[in-house]
Amino acid sequence: MRRTRILTTVLALAAGLLAGSPPALAADKAEKSVAVAADTYTWKNARIDGGGFVPGIVFNRKERNLAYARTDIGGAYRWVESSKTWTPLLDSVGWDNWGHTGVVSLASDAVDPNKVYVAAGTYTNSWDPGNGAILRSSDRGASWQKANLPFKLGGNMPGRGMGERLAVDPNRNSVLYLGAPSGKGLWRSTDSGATWSQVTNFPNVGNYVADPTDTSGYSSDNQGIVWVTFDESTGTSGNATRTIYVGVADKDNAVYRSTDAGATWSRVAGQPTGYLAHKGVLDASNGYLYLSYSDKGGPYDGGKGQLWRYATATGTWTNVSPVAEADTYYGFSGLTVDRQDPGTVMATAYSSWWPDTQLFRSTDSGATWTRAWDYTSYPNRADRFTMDVSSSPWLTWGANPSPPEQTPKLGWMTEALEIDPFNSNRMMYGTGATIYGTENLGNWDSGGQFAIKPMVRGLEETAVNDLASPPSGAPLLSALGDIGGFRHTDLTKVPSMMFTQPNFTTTTSLDYAESNPDTVVRVGNLDSGPHIAFSTDNGANWFAGTDPSGVSGGGTVAAASDGSRFVWSPAGTGVRYATGFGSSWSASSGIPAGAIVESDRVDPRTFYGFKSGKFYVSSDGGATFTASSATGLPSGDSVRFKALPGVKGDVWLAGGATDGAYGLWRSTDGGATWTKLSGVEQADTIGFGKAATGAAYQTLYTSAKIGGVRGIFRSTDKGASWTRINDDAHQWGWTGAAITGDPRVYGRVYVATNGRGVVYGDSSDTGGGGGGTDPDPEPEPTGACAVTYAVTNEWSGGFQADVRLSNTGTSAWTGWSLGWTFPHGQTVSQVWNASHTQSGSAVTARNVGWNGNVAAGASVSFGFTGSWSGSNGKPTAFKLGDQSCTVT
Repeated sequence: MRRTRILTTVLALAAGLLAGSPPALAADKAEKSVAVAADTYTWKNARIDGGGFVPGIVFNRKERNLAYARTDIGGAYRWVESSKTWTPLLDSVGWDNWGHTGVVSLASDAVDPNKVYVAAGTYTNSWDPGNGAILRSSDRGASWQKANLPFKLGGNMPGRGMGERLAVDPNRNSVLYLGAPSGKGLWRSTDSGATWSQVTNFPNVGNYVADPTDTSGYSSDNQGIVWVTFDESTGTSGNATRTIYVGVADKDNAVYRSTDAGATWSRVAGQPTGYLAHKGVLDASNGYLYLSYSDKGGPYDGGKGQLWRYATATGTWTNVSPVAEADTYYGFSGLTVDRQDPGTVMATAYSSWWPDTQLFRSTDSGATWTRAWDYTSYPNRADRFTMDVSSSPWLTWGANPSPPEQTPKLGWMTEALEIDPFNSNRMMYGTGATIYGTENLGNWDSGGQFAIKPMVRGLEETAVNDLASPPSGAPLLSALGDIGGFRHTDLTKVPSMMFTQPNFTTTTSLDYAESNPDTVVRVGNLDSGPHIAFSTDNGANWFAGTDPSGVSGGGTVAAASDGSRFVWSPAGTGVRYATGFGSSWSASSGIPAGAIVESDRVDPRTFYGFKSGKFYVSSDGGATFTASSATGLPSGDSVRFKALPGVKGDVWLAGGATDGAYGLWRSTDGGATWTKLSGVEQADTIGFGKAATGAAYQTLYTSAKIGGVRGIFRSTDKGASWTRINDDAHQWGWTGAAITGDPRVYGRVYVATNGRGVVYGDSSDTGGGGGGTDPDPEPEPTGACAVTYAVTNEWSGGFQADVRLSNTGTSAWTGWSLGWTFPHGQTVSQVWNASHTQSGSAVTARNVGWNGNVAAGASVSFGFTGSWSGSNGKPTAFKLGDQSCTVT
């Protein structure tokens, strides 16, 4: 499971710079139609817990329980001991500086624990147009100041698990060093990170590149200077540390030293060659520098490795590898010393993918070692540990491997490993998907088993490609990079499993049938196997579809409004359509390969597409498309569009680029003509949610620039006016992949981030005021009706129910009002897709503005939560106005 965390839709991103303290965006720059931060929102993550690579964990050496974690694309976090959770520190990074959500290194000040530093920047090649920066905080990451660097940093580049590249002098904390990539050398600050200058006499800028033939610059960049380690015993408080070791990405010259506080530098004599030193960890008590070596830079590759110990007093090098070099098929990286018992050392075989990673432990300074697991008689193995992933059950990946592999795995990409400097029993290590840890590590040495469990709550690190919030069933479905996606039935709980059968490495797009939300489709990437899957139970269970010839990736997919057919635009071949569940696909004509596809949310035979400035429409179920004659739309493919539920042909399109058309457009005639919203300068996503009280149109949500301000915006009046609903402390870098409101909860919005997971916000304006005054139409339905009432979830004192109302007559309804009486005095607390009143046990549910029109033979659904006591019996009779309905 080699999870490559390349920024999704990277070509769509704009450049810019980070304001280390969140920028003060003046309200007087906003147009009158924009209210900046006019509504107070509460922001949380839909819990997944982890989901990405954690290349660094840093404990403060002075203060107990102060620890930090860095991620490759999802910012930095601080440990909260009281709750055993992580709190995010870089949510203030804004759109224009999305690259600073990648953290290549982090340093916690051992003199002043309030100070913490971050080296930020995601890519050193053209994918990230901005330079890196050093962020400094004197309040443990609650606020930041910034020092711009004249070069880029690579938090998501090859070699990112090496380090730490950023270090604070443990004796004179105004002095910091930074190892730079790309041949930029060693840098130093003498004013606590405010300014930086190159150490011009440092002799080696590095020369190792993962793949010199890579023309993108991603794998062909010089990985540079990869760690800095101080020997604290060679300094006194207030005076610069004399001896400093520096690791360089050079297989022949990996370790350098200064013994005069950085005035001069020289290659350490006698050092091993042929390997890269991933880490250099110093045990000052015993005078040993430990080094973990690999033949590759990681975090995925590495076929051979060694561990070495350098005696700082004598200059003696000793090979302390726990395994003979000939027997390694992996490199070493994770490396830590027990500060309470410095003779105890641990290391990881970070690139041992199969059957598992390995942890090594020595209690005699590397003379002898034991392993976290050993073979008994192959393929059977004995583990020194137990694993409990019940808090993050998806970490099993739904797998059932044969021995010696097991699930959950001990890990992979295990480059971060730290023993708590104040607690020998606590150890944490990072993997490609989570942070694992233990609090009884001492059992390793006593012959018992130490207990490993996820220690990752609060650290959300997924890249989100698509989101859906159906009108019934689960409130949230997500398409994610690396771990596929999830069905959230409760946003506050970790789902039991990601989407499986098939298990895509990355899901690129998903959709549901608007009038039949139990029908869901998703597409994604997989090394071998189908790239499309279907569900008939709202995403709870899946079955694979059949790929047409030539498919190489997921692309985008759209479900007909009734689930009867699908249109798929996969990577590698042209647009296809199918009736049923994709057992046979036919080529769509009139639409180019690679087009983005969506469905009309009312007419099951109408589909839409977009490619290179042209909008396409099909009225025959995707068989043929016709290009709209409309002009003026964005010329590139950085576009996202959606059709409004409940109204045929009402389509909204967001996207563009700063060098051309950019903004938000609306069509009310199925894409034949478009109107650009004049008040929206830039827009990248569009989504719909429950209408505000008194509004006849669904609420709009967008990640956009309006009135000179970048943010997340909401409109309750079809875009005539907008309210910024996030603030400068909650920006999450790039939010251009997807957004959707919740059709059941007014004001709730789900935001896709690129590394901070699915963020959702709830409004303090629960009544939904402000914007739109059109009254709901008076319901005057006539004709026959049928009702299906189902309790979909029940708990002590509460329940959730879904109601489907069907027009079984011959005339359309222009509004509806459904009444019933609860048999046991139940009380409705919250309704979605309807408004309601209740008097005693009698309840009346009425349509909202967008779902009042119900054609003959069609249905409308709504749901609610309620409370009960004693019994929760179902209503036995329903009336549509004065008309009794058949109960099914």
